[in-house]
Amino acid sequence: MLSGKTVKLILYEALQFAALCVPVFVVMERFATLMHNVRGRDPTAYWLVVAASVAYVTSVTLLVWVPLKYVILKQRRFITEITEWRPTALAYVVLCTLPCFAIFIAGSKVQVDRGLRFDHFTELPVSLVLFSLICVDIIDRIRPCNLTGQGGDVDVDSPGPVLTHLEQVSTVSGQLYSDRGQNGSPPGQPEVKNGGSTTGGWRDQDDTRSHSTVASRSANSTAYLYSSRPRSYSGPLHFLWARDGRAAVFVDSFLFWLDTVEMLRVAGETSVYYSAWVFPVFILVFLSTLRLIVTPQNPLLSIAGVVLQDLPFLVVRVALIVVFGYVTPILYPMKNLLVCLTYVYFTFLTKLKIFKRESMF
Repeated sequence: MLSGKTVKLILYEALQFAALCVPVFVVMERFATLMHNVRGRDPTAYWLVVAASVAYVTSVTLLVWVPLKYVILKQRRFITEITEWRPTALAYVVLCTLPCFAIFIAGSKVQVDRGLRFDHFTELPVSLVLFSLICVDIIDRIRPCNLTGQGGDVDVDSPGPVLTHLEQVSTVSGQLYSDRGQNGSPPGQPEVKNGGSTTGGWRDQDDTRSHSTVASRSANSTAYLYSSRPRSYSGPLHFLWARDGRAAVFVDSFLFWLDTVEMLRVAGETSVYYSAWVFPVFILVFLSTLRLIVTPQNPLLSIAGVVLQDLPFLVVRVALIVVFGYVTPILYPMKNLLVCLTYVYFTFLTKLKIFKRESMF
């Protein structure tokens, strides 16, 4: 009988493989139907595209996906040293997301060149591509967790501190007495030098006692290390405080891609889809998906979000509003602008001398 770990492994690998294959088949079938209509209902064009999709999925599975998964699961060669980025996510973005976006652009280009509008930017293929992308992200993030039993935080931040680590530390007075004991003088007595003079211990004793009193009030003999978890509540509504890091990963993953979803929705507008603006929109959307490669706890994720998403999205959205009108809500370019400004200010400008003065707010 298969163990729980084996069942979980099979389930995760099957879901990721389905996320790789299904979007490609759906997008290629849509493109095959388009070519069938453009070429005067010629069935040959349809089946050629379908055969090309089958050959592509088979090739990338045998040549790239399966060997990569084997190396990752067996922890062979260089794969053991990779901790800051995800090879599976990189392979998925290159093998699935990139060709799907390329087919979307090709479908628009074919119709614009022939002056036809057989096929519009349908919702199902686009949502399927992004949903599969999110599924790959979620599976990679919850892979170390158990699917049954209680689980803690995975990699998302939660409000409220909780005690997780205890460490014994000495107070200021205790450290002072320990130092005096090592010098050969009893606690509370001045240290005698070779010439018979004292070190001035009596003079500093009152100041030391005052500092030790303040220190003993502000810090006990226990140092607290806080982590992000809510405090427990034992009242009748304690079930409202329940949360699990595994469930929070699903919410965090979907929220992470909302800006990308809105940009793809803009590409679905008829005026945008049948124009040259579809090229920069899809290119920038693909660049934003490269953030999936970086691990959630990597410090590079912040700069990657600004450079690969917020800054280029801001420029394109402003240009789209100028050319086509309000095809996107003002909320999103305002979000991109605020993210870029706050990142530059808090990361770089606050380090200048003018912002380090205590007299400023």
